[in-house]
Amino acid sequence: MATSRWARRRTRRALRHACRFDIRLPSLHDGIAFAARISVMEVSEPPYPHPVEETASKVRQVLRKAATEFARTCDPADPASAHDALGAHLGYQRSLPSSPPVVFEAALTLDLLPDDRSAVAALLAAQRKQTVADVLRRQKIEALARELTNPAAVLARWIEQDHADWAQPPCEDAVRTIAQSFAQYRPAHERTAEFEALELIRDFLDSFPDLSQKQMLYALLAGGMHHTNRPEHAAKAAALLDGRTPPAPDGEA
Repeated sequence: MATSRWARRRTRRALRHACRFDIRLPSLHDGIAFAARISVMEVSEPPYPHPVEETASKVRQVLRKAATEFARTCDPADPASAHDALGAHLGYQRSLPSSPPVVFEAALTLDLLPDDRSAVAALLAAQRKQTVADVLRRQKIEALARELTNPAAVLARWIEQDHADWAQPPCEDAVRTIAQSFAQYRPAHERTAEFEALELIRDFLDSFPDLSQKQMLYALLAGGMHHTNRPEHAAKAAALLDGRTPPAPDGEA
């Protein structure tokens, strides 16, 4: 009986040893791969339905497929997170469809070879450069769009042209139409429900051309702010009753 127990242990160790293998795993970015070593941690007790080498081959196939599919979602720029995620994924219990089933779990070590590390560094440098270019382009677009919401700025831009014909300036309606188009532009961070609500309120107030109607709305607004214990906001709303508005921030019309 002792000999049989020893034989089972030797068979189990042999299977674990045969299931240890190195593999190059793909990553989130084509052409950059992880270098990994996968090994079986736990395996069911023998006897196994097939010889050790055949069983180990099947186990390696299962682990190779599981690791390869999951590794494609991992970012090589963060190998520590990739290691943790892949380790957890391979740590799930799996089994071969045999009778009796061979049940096993796996662990891995993960690294990047020097060439892949260099590729990651080059990729990050390119991403940073592109990010800076994108930010500068967005800032230029946003600044220009804000400027051109003022019809006077639209006309000033026309005057700055090298061949502007002062005898035939753009008509007032055309200038206002252009300004209105830019006034509708909103950067991504302003495309929220709060900004949409502000636009809705502006449109609502503009629909009442009579000053007395607007003053009635300001009074209702001030009363609502008092009711919700917002005295500072209520005071600003009350100031609108007298036709007073707070000064615009520097640089804005």
